[in-house]
Amino acid sequence: MSYCVNCGVELGKDLKRCPLCGTVVLNPNDVDRESELPFFPQRRENIEPVSKRELALLLSVMFASVAICCGLLNLALRPEIRWWLYAAGAAAMLWIWFIPPLLWRGMPSLARLTLDIGAVALYVLLIALASGGIDWYMGLALPIIVALAVISLIICYLLRGGHRSILMSIVICLVGIGTMSVAIELILDVYISSQWNPGWSLIVLAVCLGFSMPLIIIRIVPSLREEARRRFHL
Repeated sequence: MSYCVNCGVELGKDLKRCPLCGTVVLNPNDVDRESELPFFPQRRENIEPVSKRELALLLSVMFASVAICCGLLNLALRPEIRWWLYAAGAAAMLWIWFIPPLLWRGMPSLARLTLDIGAVALYVLLIALASGGIDWYMGLALPIIVALAVISLIICYLLRGGHRSILMSIVICLVGIGTMSVAIELILDVYISSQWNPGWSLIVLAVCLGFSMPLIIIRIVPSLREEARRRFHL
């Protein structure tokens, strides 16, 4: 039952106007919903993908601009101190980190890791050239970078393809961290005193091996492996 909004008289179901005052009768249940605009868009619009070449060009120009501006500023202020090499090296390292993977779709992880480590080596070399410390670069920095690169490549090779279980992947990473610590201390001791005096690296290695052994046992024993999978979703 409905009533007129103006005079309050009772209205019939089929009336279009109030019989007493002539006010138009508007029943909200009879509104044509199809003629109304939907609240949410009904058609999915396709967003044009960003061109990777244009993005790579934009980033390259940005990195080059930073290096050139720092070089000009260095020449204008204090040309005897070549601090612009730090900025240029950082720009070159970032370019190697971002541009090749952006342009090379499906770039292998080993190739990407090699480029990243090479970029770090190049940046440290520019720092050595700017500070006049090529000796410490050749005797300390470069051996450490090479050792970390070799160990990282081995870890990446062992973990490639995703066929390793989570437990074995953790074990490989822990052993790699322990090995890295030993290699770093070895290179430091040889550079400083020409003799290896193992100390803190063996503690790190022992801790890593201590965590690795229970994980290996869990991986080997089926009942423990099933319990770990059930409890920790491994």
